[in-house]
Amino acid sequence: MTLPSHNQAPSSASQATTRPHISWQYIVASLALSVVAMFIVIAMTYTPGTLEHLKPKRFPGLFLALGVSALRIYLGAARLKLFSDGQLTWPGAFRLILSWDFASAVTPSTIGGAPVATYAMTREGVSLGKSTIVMMFGVLLDHLWYSLAVPLLLITGLYFEVIPEQAGVVGGVTMMLIYIALIGYGGLLTYGLLVNPSSLKSMVKQIFRLPLLRRVKEKALVEAENLEAHSNQIRSKPPIYFAKAFGLTLGMWLCRIALPVIVILSLLPANEVMLVLRSLAMHLSFVAVPTPGGSGGVEGLFVLFLGPLIDRAAFIGLAVFLWRMISYYISIGMGMFAFSWYARARKV
Repeated sequence: MTLPSHNQAPSSASQATTRPHISWQYIVASLALSVVAMFIVIAMTYTPGTLEHLKPKRFPGLFLALGVSALRIYLGAARLKLFSDGQLTWPGAFRLILSWDFASAVTPSTIGGAPVATYAMTREGVSLGKSTIVMMFGVLLDHLWYSLAVPLLLITGLYFEVIPEQAGVVGGVTMMLIYIALIGYGGLLTYGLLVNPSSLKSMVKQIFRLPLLRRVKEKALVEAENLEAHSNQIRSKPPIYFAKAFGLTLGMWLCRIALPVIVILSLLPANEVMLVLRSLAMHLSFVAVPTPGGSGGVEGLFVLFLGPLIDRAAFIGLAVFLWRMISYYISIGMGMFAFSWYARARKV
């Protein structure tokens, strides 16, 4: 699935106290795009007798894939519990991560799962200020991960074909722009949140002097003040806290990267090193897919990045189906169940 849209921070208290509305249109659109994309891939790659070439001895790998997906959810819940400084219980942390994944999977990337996550945190008894810190710190750690992943891909790209030849010049340039954007934004975020929080406030003041933005200047300045205060709280944490937080973040991302690799190897042999590198590059490219949950786009990127590594082309459609089933469809089902708890439960 796409990189979960955990990268939007809440902007007002109203988001936290009002139950976000997830339109059925978004859910249907996300599912429809995914189903259509998978149908196209299967129709273009399937040949009669494909299933006869499956090796039952490889099937246990699919249970490993399910385990890796469950591990990612556990690590996400543990990260949220750590960020909340104990305000979240384990059941609450699991409800939150599942609801967040669900919202990210069915809403456009410009909306993301942040409103749902903020609302869910307040329903779990986490204060609005603390929920803002949780969101900001999560975004920061994700971009620190990007800052490590991009140089790794650039270095390994000197020795391996990380960006597939089928992507062409346009694809290569697009990936480089994504790399630059991730590194640039990650550096700016790290500097603003951990090194010099007051610089963010100064930058906001300068930006909102523009004529078109003056009418919301006061609100922006209030948010900038809150941002600086929250940044100082993050900076006050001990080094062991940052080590644990980044370790959990790293584990989550490794689970995401490993999942399509395990799915493919559960069907047939392939170059493991290339699968891992291509999976990493593929997941970074997901940030450029604007559709709800990346539906329609991530299936195509799977074919582009990992398809050439699958010797038996007829297995490509099956691999896409199994990967999306584990990483996307199950997440939607579990997330809808978790989010419905907030509708049934009394307000905290």
